[in-house]
Amino acid sequence: MTETSLHNMMDYEETCSTFSIPVPEYYNFGFDVVDAWAKQDRNKLAMIWTNQEGEEKYYTFRHMMNLSNQIANMMFKQNVGKGDRVMILLPRVPEWWTFALAAIKIGAVICPSPVILTPHDLEYRINKGKFKMIVTNQENLWKVQEVLDQCPTLKVKFLVDGEADGWIDYQKELIYPAKASIHLSPLIRKNRTKATDPMLIFFTSGTSANPKMVMHNHAYPLGHIVTARFWYDLTENDLQFTVADTGWGKSSWGKFYGPWMQGACVFVYDYRGKFNATELLPLIEKYEITTFCAPSTIYRMLILADLSTFDFSELRHCLCAGETLNPEVNRVWEEGTGLKIYEAYGQTETVMVIGTYPCIEHRPGSIGKPAPGWKIELHDDDGNPVAVGEEGRIAIRTRDPSPVGLFMEYLDDPEATAKVFVGDWYYTGDKATMDEDGYYWFVGRDDDIIKSSGYRISPAEVESALMTHPCVKESAVVGSPDPIRGVIVKAFVCLKDGWTGSDDLIRELQNHVKTTTAPYKYPRAIEFVDELPKTISGKVRRVELRDLEKKRYEEHNEHQAE
Repeated sequence: MTETSLHNMMDYEETCSTFSIPVPEYYNFGFDVVDAWAKQDRNKLAMIWTNQEGEEKYYTFRHMMNLSNQIANMMFKQNVGKGDRVMILLPRVPEWWTFALAAIKIGAVICPSPVILTPHDLEYRINKGKFKMIVTNQENLWKVQEVLDQCPTLKVKFLVDGEADGWIDYQKELIYPAKASIHLSPLIRKNRTKATDPMLIFFTSGTSANPKMVMHNHAYPLGHIVTARFWYDLTENDLQFTVADTGWGKSSWGKFYGPWMQGACVFVYDYRGKFNATELLPLIEKYEITTFCAPSTIYRMLILADLSTFDFSELRHCLCAGETLNPEVNRVWEEGTGLKIYEAYGQTETVMVIGTYPCIEHRPGSIGKPAPGWKIELHDDDGNPVAVGEEGRIAIRTRDPSPVGLFMEYLDDPEATAKVFVGDWYYTGDKATMDEDGYYWFVGRDDDIIKSSGYRISPAEVESALMTHPCVKESAVVGSPDPIRGVIVKAFVCLKDGWTGSDDLIRELQNHVKTTTAPYKYPRAIEFVDELPKTISGKVRRVELRDLEKKRYEEHNEHQAE
């Protein structure tokens, strides 16, 4: 394996004491980062793209600059401008990046959306966010078409790979613009964006059935300096491969803002349908990937392959975030590749805020130490710091310093915003412990959010979907330990009178959830019960069910070991 002779952070304590990110009054990631690289070196590579069929595309920053300028002019032509909201419903295709950059440049607010969303999900999100424009492809066109009549704010619709009635054919517009100036002229900066202007909306699951809107401003990409420079350890010469869907917040970390802030090239593997994790290993070898990031679920699948048959000589740094990584996985991966896996912690609401860095001791299972520029404490329920080794709520100080990359608010939800911003602190809703050396160890959600295979899933949303089936009286959904996925979604279901639990009914309920909400949220396990554990006030005690599943899992493992 190759080793870097000089890491971006040589001394953790010194870096934390001196590091800061200056935020100018006016800032725009499209102009100030992407276009700046393009002008500095017109041949500098920004992206290598490939798919399961082996097609390849290479893009320089110059390509990204010119394509995004052309799209921005198309958007101006459609009267889309500063403050308008744009939903991007695209898989891992280059147009995701160019449309996002175009919107950022003109001051529109972008919302990346997972392509696995159902029409029901899209209708809720489009109307909740009052989106004016959407861009998608033929594969996902039907979902939007199905709910168009129920989405009155949606005025502008771009299709990136073909024609449809009422939709703008992007490819035709690119080649045969109505006005030559759209294709040929540089983008005119009509509206400069302040760093404090809104730029990005992510939808995130909460304890309620419906997801909240997380609003970030134009300083958000600057916040990913700590993600890319210190945790990813990226330089201009790196080729970064992050396995994440374009609709999720993690793609911003490793496929967009983070690497390009450092001038690194991103590697994109566009896979559709059934995914086999071992497809990634030949790609790492063929394209000489230098830094690799994946959720622990994928690492658990990768170590099932014979790692010794692949050439990882260019791979120098491996990372994992989104869910806890089993130390055993770390051990097997290191035996096969010679490389440790560095974990980190962050949220849709933040950038990387706690991480393991090359300059500090690697402790498998730990999420590391606070990122430079971020002050982290663990608090009890009254807001007081807990002792070393005690479990506490992860609290982020919001001033002195004010961290760059922390979200602005939960849009149109002042009650939810007020719940997490208390005094000078933002409470993440997660719990952790800290050892005597300052290393943090993730414990779990303060609420009941399930993290499975890199996804954050609201139990309430799955329960709501189950309740729409005529057989369900009530249900409770929890995360259940699983040797491959780490955690799976499990539902405890009480049936109405006249119904009897069976394998056929389990499959029926699973399919029902898949068609009612996003398919990845369906319960992989269902257990029929006569009643659910409840508090005196009638609230379901999910914690009791989680503990039951944990106990069953441990007893099963003990039995297997005998």
